[in-house]
Amino acid sequence: MHRRRRTALALSAATLVAAPLLSACGSEGHPGAAAMVGGDRIDVSTVQAQTADVRDAQQTSAQSAQLVKSSGQLSRVKLSGLIFGRVLDRAAKDAGVSVSRKEIQQTRTAAAAQTGGDEGLRSMMLEQRWVAPGQIDDSLRQEVQLPKLAQALGADLQSPAGVQKVGQALTKASKALHIDINPRYGTWDDEKVQLSTYKVPWITQVTTFPNPQPETSA
Repeated sequence: MHRRRRTALALSAATLVAAPLLSACGSEGHPGAAAMVGGDRIDVSTVQAQTADVRDAQQTSAQSAQLVKSSGQLSRVKLSGLIFGRVLDRAAKDAGVSVSRKEIQQTRTAAAAQTGGDEGLRSMMLEQRWVAPGQIDDSLRQEVQLPKLAQALGADLQSPAGVQKVGQALTKASKALHIDINPRYGTWDDEKVQLSTYKVPWITQVTTFPNPQPETSA
C-alpha cells in the first residue's frame, strides 16, 4: 500500500461527545433535515443511510472492530462531506468549472493502480476516509473538482497563497448558500468550510492521485 499517497482526512478526526437528538434544523421550520444548503435540504435519513453503508462495509473488514472504534463521529463526517460537496459545486460553477464522468473514471483507474487494484482502492477509502464502496465516485469527483477550481482561479494548491485563494472562493460560495445545520451536528463554519464539530480542513482532502487533464467543455 502506498501510504504516502493517502490523506489524513479521516484519521485526524477528534472524538466527540454525542449530541442530543433534535429534529429541527436550526429552527423548527425544517423537521427531519440535517442541514439546509442553498434552500435545499439534506435529510437526516440521507446522513443515516450513508453512515449505515459505511458501517456495513466495515463489518466485512478484518479490522472491523478497530474501524468502528476509530470512526465514532461518522455521521458528522458524512454530513460535512455532503455539505462540502455542495459548496464546492457552487464555487466551481461560479468559476465556470465542470467535471465529467470520464474524468472521474480516469481518476479512479489511476487511484486503483496506486492502491493494488479496485479492491485495494475500496479498502483504502474505507479505512482512511470512511467511504463505502458505493460512495467512492462521489469522493473522487471532489478530487477532480478541487484542483480544477484551483486552476481556474490561477491558484497553486501547493502554496499557502494558492490555498488561501481557493479557500476564499469556497468561503464565498459557502456564505452564498446560507447553510443552516441541525444542532445535533453542531454548526457550520463558513471561513473554515467545515462543521464546527469536525476539525479537518478541506485542503487535507487533496491527495496525490493523478488527475486527468482538465477538459475544456462541460
